[in-house]
Amino acid sequence: MKRVIFNQKGGVGKSTITVNLAAIAASEGMRTLVLDLDPQGNATRYLLGDQADQVKPTLAELFAQTLSFSLYSRKISDFVHATPFDKLSLIPSSPELADMQSKLESRYKIFKLRDSLKEITNQFDCVFIDTPPALNFYTLSALIAADSCLIPFDCDDFSRRALYTLLDNVQEIREDHNPNLDVGGIVVNQFQARAALPTKLVQELKDEGLPVLDAYLSSSVKIRESHEQSVPMIHLDARHKLSQEYLALYRAISQ
Repeated sequence: MKRVIFNQKGGVGKSTITVNLAAIAASEGMRTLVLDLDPQGNATRYLLGDQADQVKPTLAELFAQTLSFSLYSRKISDFVHATPFDKLSLIPSSPELADMQSKLESRYKIFKLRDSLKEITNQFDCVFIDTPPALNFYTLSALIAADSCLIPFDCDDFSRRALYTLLDNVQEIREDHNPNLDVGGIVVNQFQARAALPTKLVQELKDEGLPVLDAYLSSSVKIRESHEQSVPMIHLDARHKLSQEYLALYRAISQ
């Protein structure tokens, strides 16, 4: 199963959700791959810490070789790196991705990621793809390659307004490029159960028939510790409320 975590709005927790769901999958014995398509590389840094700046080769090299003919092109498996966590692997991002985006678009390479991932289908039980906060070449490539799309929602009115456009975009990509793409659900993030507005917004989305997942993710300072230490929540503190919420979310999307 290949899942892409996507929202055109920044700061909604895409990288955090990607890494923590992947870490849970790996902790349960699934051979798991995180693919970091965001040039900012937050998922890469979350998993590798200070080593993120030195890791090579990256996705930038993978995409670069599609722009020039070579008899010795590397396979995608050459770009897979181990992480400190058992059964959890990573194809890292690079800031160079931003520089080559226009070239990749002009050469219409949007199917290259899908075709590359087919080469390692038997090596991994699940793939989690982190994306930039924009519907650009990399996000489109991910949505074409994926089986399912998870949409983070951070409980404010701006996110709600953007959600409808985002769902329309996913539907268009399904019709034009990937008929098998499923909306796996809307992930409610930064939820505050005692606050009136988040509860109201989430209930309204449900009343409209949108696929809101019932496992909500709370706000917590613990996630900052997780980022700082480059340790996903399930390994930092498995009993913490947020870790249990991530576990419930993983169960919900794995049904």
